[in-house]
Amino acid sequence: MPHPFAEYLRTVARGPTLGRPLDEAEAEAAMGMILDGAVEPLQLGALLLVMRYRTESAGELAGFVRAARSRLTSPAALTVDLDWPSYADRHKQLPYFILAALLLAQNGHRVLMHGIEGEGPATTRKGLAALGIEPSRDVSAAGRRLDRENFAYLPLETLQPALAELFDLRPLLGLRTPVHTAARELNPFAAPAQIQGIFHPTYLALHQETQRLLDQPCAVTFKGGGGEGQRNPDKPCRTAWVRQGRCFEEVWPAIEQDADPWPWRAEEQLDPGRLAAMWAGEWSAPGPTAAVIGTTALCLRLLDRTDDAQAAQATAETMWSERRLERAA
Repeated sequence: MPHPFAEYLRTVARGPTLGRPLDEAEAEAAMGMILDGAVEPLQLGALLLVMRYRTESAGELAGFVRAARSRLTSPAALTVDLDWPSYADRHKQLPYFILAALLLAQNGHRVLMHGIEGEGPATTRKGLAALGIEPSRDVSAAGRRLDRENFAYLPLETLQPALAELFDLRPLLGLRTPVHTAARELNPFAAPAQIQGIFHPTYLALHQETQRLLDQPCAVTFKGGGGEGQRNPDKPCRTAWVRQGRCFEEVWPAIEQDADPWPWRAEEQLDPGRLAAMWAGEWSAPGPTAAVIGTTALCLRLLDRTDDAQAAQATAETMWSERRLERAA
């Protein structure tokens, strides 16, 4: 007798003529079986690799996200203004976007960051640790931190352990899978605004359509530094927006900087202690400063604090110059 999951494998893997992507309901059911441990390892690898080969669809991603949301570890609800996924696991520069998130938090916006631990010296969690911020051990602890400081970080393994375990397949399969893409859209506490930094520009439209299918009220997706929600100030930034069901794009201009915006050797920029020094005003460089301010500006526009890019940039510059230096959040 065929295994119940075989139905989904037949759907996606019958070739270019008979095969098709899973629809949203099928994808939700399939991911539900995966997260419930009702799938054989061979079946799991087959599904994920076929989807990766032909690129996952927005409906498949939305279904995966709905299945993961329905199986979150805690039913507790958190009030969050801005959802900030951080799932790029190989950083080649410091996660300066953390300072943008903390700047928003200091100005009254409740920001929840979630993700997995990456590799190397410049991971998100190491950057947060340098600023004195540890991952919240559970949802209740995250809620208390949000109430106290307007910022919290929750590991994916705390939010959705079964989904986090699927990230461990990368060394075995040799590449990322659609799980990496779906986790970015988790938005576990239905924040009305979401920032989404990606590595491959071809995924802009895919994330945008997934957000629309998930009824995300407001979101911005862009090619970010290292695949994170960090604006690259040296280049124009193509942004894909969802706002109350409407999808559109904007190109934000590059940010003018000094002639040498990144004046240090590569290995020096990977010291997480620079983040704390930068916040405290003890160290600065044009490139990192522009990245923090530029990322903050995008978020201000996302949060409806400003009407356009120019006003958002001016407001972000003021926020940075007037930040309280004694603590990060």
